[in-house]
Amino acid sequence: MTDPSPSLAGKTLFISGASRGIGKAIALRAAQDGANIAIIAKTSDPNPKLPGTIHSAATEIEAAGGKALALAVDIRDEAAIADAVARTLETFGGIDIVINNASAISLSTTAETPMKRFDLMVGINTRGTFAVTQACLPALRKAANPHILTLSPPPSLDPRWFGPHVAYTISKMGMSLCVLGWAEEFREAGIAANALWPRTVIDTAALRMLGGAVKPEFCRKPEIVADAAHAILTRDARACTGHFFLDDEVLAEEGITDLTAYAVSPGHPLLPDLFLE
Repeated sequence: MTDPSPSLAGKTLFISGASRGIGKAIALRAAQDGANIAIIAKTSDPNPKLPGTIHSAATEIEAAGGKALALAVDIRDEAAIADAVARTLETFGGIDIVINNASAISLSTTAETPMKRFDLMVGINTRGTFAVTQACLPALRKAANPHILTLSPPPSLDPRWFGPHVAYTISKMGMSLCVLGWAEEFREAGIAANALWPRTVIDTAALRMLGGAVKPEFCRKPEIVADAAHAILTRDARACTGHFFLDDEVLAEEGITDLTAYAVSPGHPLLPDLFLE
């Protein structure tokens, strides 16, 4: 059975990295429909370098019309993920949608990447994405229109994306290869597995952690990714799987072609995101 409604009302979303940035924007868009959001993130106490905690995100989600469950989880810890899934099921009764958004970034060369940083990126990006999805699978199999949506780029073997930052690229492409495999593995079960990536750089706190390499005026707001995600997640899971979507293409399919409102500085040139032509 599929859900023909273009709304996420009553749906339960399990979102990694939902305390800020794109993850929180997706949560807030779903909350406007009256969705339930399990906020899966590490930040439970305020961080002077990165604004937003699971608790502040929960407050915003409830104010937007949704129901929130704030869960402090390091997705490198499968026991913590299992506990978070159990608490989500206890609170909301099911999981309809998994958003693999949590990600670590370091645009460093091989010589400049400490193994601790390599392990962090692979552990959160590739392994964490796999672990979260695996833990949610039993609940997804029972859902009416189950979706897995991963924030990762179209798969590529273009050397120019690997040369400057091998470790980060491997970790992000690992996420994308998970999507490729899951779309096939779960096709008969009717569980959609798709990826979503922004056409341009998105203005988030993570961007500012890169030391000002990209200024906000060259970016779009996280809401463009959130609106694209909403469009994907309200589609029939059996008819929409195995895609590597770009945010502007999804919105164009929905009839939205004027993207001016999503720009941080309308009229300013925009920088394309990594891994795109």
